Amino acid sequence: QVQLVESGGRLVQAGGSLRLSCAASGRTSSSYFMAWFRQAPGAEREFVAVIGRSAGSTYYADSVKGRFTISRDNAANTVYLQMNSLKPEDTAVYTCAASGAWNYIPKTTSAYNYWGQGTQVTVSS
Repeated sequence: QVQLVESGGRLVQAGGSLRLSCAASGRTSSSYFMAWFRQAPGAEREFVAVIGRSAGSTYYADSVKGRFTISRDNAANTVYLQMNSLKPEDTAVYTCAASGAWNYIPKTTSAYNYWGQGTQVTVSS
């Protein structure tokens, strides 16, 4: 099992930057694909980005490609989401998740076994 705790969310102006962190405890996070999802008010949870076990592969939603960067520090059991050029439509609760998938890159909520509680990101216009 792995426990996930996110931090770093806050209110920021459009065009600004934030870095979210996801600290893992329990079983080492290097055993899992790690991803960020987000959920805006009244909307379904959506995939944002995923990173492979060795950080050798990443994949992004089209809506954040070129603006967000996912990274991981396996020694620190932490995953990051660097968010630049933020837009009001990026406002959401951001949650990190861990997947034990082996032979594909997991991009759907059903592929993830463990979830954090989320951190609120609010982008003002």
